[in-house]
Amino acid sequence: MSLQPSYTIKEATHKLEQYCAYQERCHKEVTKKLKDMGMIADARDLIITHLIKENYLNEERFAQSFARGKFNIKKWGKNRIVNELKFRDISIYNIRTALKEIDEDQYIQTLNELASKRANEVKETNIYKKRKKIADYLLYRGWESHLVYEKVQELTPKK
Repeated sequence: MSLQPSYTIKEATHKLEQYCAYQERCHKEVTKKLKDMGMIADARDLIITHLIKENYLNEERFAQSFARGKFNIKKWGKNRIVNELKFRDISIYNIRTALKEIDEDQYIQTLNELASKRANEVKETNIYKKRKKIADYLLYRGWESHLVYEKVQELTPKK
């Protein structure tokens, strides 16, 4: 039987301030952290209210940071970013705001680079299997299907 340490509201608040200052967090992550710390519902509400009031916790800022990071670093498409934000219970308004962080020209350029790179990596001789492998790769990363299929047709013309 393992006993977890108990925290006062002041200690938990300080711990969560550090947790949120380290990187942007969403409400769901903070609530889970507080539950893991063994805090009761009233204490959780009090701490979350404090974090929002002191600007440690901001869903809109989190969503924007998340969208920028996943696009720039992991090269995710908008579909994957939207699904991940929905999974974190981010509002539709904040999701739309977050997607505005992605420059449209850079978005298309990134799709072109990813698709070209993947087309060169796939050593399939059958044109249909090659197209499927490229499309599956891009769709998994969350790129919109109409963009993916257009790009695949462009990269693998029939001979």
